[in-house]
Amino acid sequence: MTYPPLLQTPGADTPQVWDPYSLPVNDNVNPYCFSVDLNGAYYLQKGKMIAYYGEMRFSGIGRGVLDRVLEQNFNSPLHAADWVVAQGRGKLLLADRAYDLNSYDLDDGNLTVRSGNLLAFEPSLRLKQSIIPGFLTLIGTGKFVAASNGPVHFVEPPIRVDPEALVGWADCPAPCHHYDHSYLHGVIGGIRQLTGIGGASGEEHQFEFIGAGQVLMQSSEAVLAEKPVGVVGEGTGVPHQQPTQAVPNLGDLGRRFGL
Repeated sequence: MTYPPLLQTPGADTPQVWDPYSLPVNDNVNPYCFSVDLNGAYYLQKGKMIAYYGEMRFSGIGRGVLDRVLEQNFNSPLHAADWVVAQGRGKLLLADRAYDLNSYDLDDGNLTVRSGNLLAFEPSLRLKQSIIPGFLTLIGTGKFVAASNGPVHFVEPPIRVDPEALVGWADCPAPCHHYDHSYLHGVIGGIRQLTGIGGASGEEHQFEFIGAGQVLMQSSEAVLAEKPVGVVGEGTGVPHQQPTQAVPNLGDLGRRFGL
């Protein structure tokens, strides 16, 4: 008698079963999971590691023996409590709420990305706090992993992009705000100025890019939600704990004003 493979759904193909040797090397396992071949150190956001093979330890930013390394390539105090350093050897699996994941390579370049979209990056890159609140800038040569709500599209300036569809931009000047004339014009505009309500379609405001470079857009206007600074979300199997903070927890207010 022939038995169906273990865990096979009737009428479906046999699922791929992975092990430390068959997992991809620094590549996607599927559109929603990324496999890092760790041999040393890697920066990643809290809550993005779903499993690993091998021997690894995870340390908070600004802790102990890592300080000397961190001061060279992690320069964003606002987001320090959101990140950890994975050290060791093995296969590290990353995911983020079933969003699309992609890896990108920088070659002596710079890329600014929405902080909620950035999952992980190699220590050969330097991370800095962008002058634009809610964004981080990576500089140098190396690989990073980012999430998006749908596939990412690369476009060239000049272009105006809906703020909620914007993932980031590479090798081009920071954007400026653009508001359609009708947004502030006429009776509806006057009412909006006085009350802050009414008459808006949601499409009047864009980020405007000019010059050379590339702009990254996701296929959705749903921004990936960020966790509050330094907080590990509660859930099944997650014990409640007070976050250890490298800076005071300013939360959403700090993010909004870039403090």
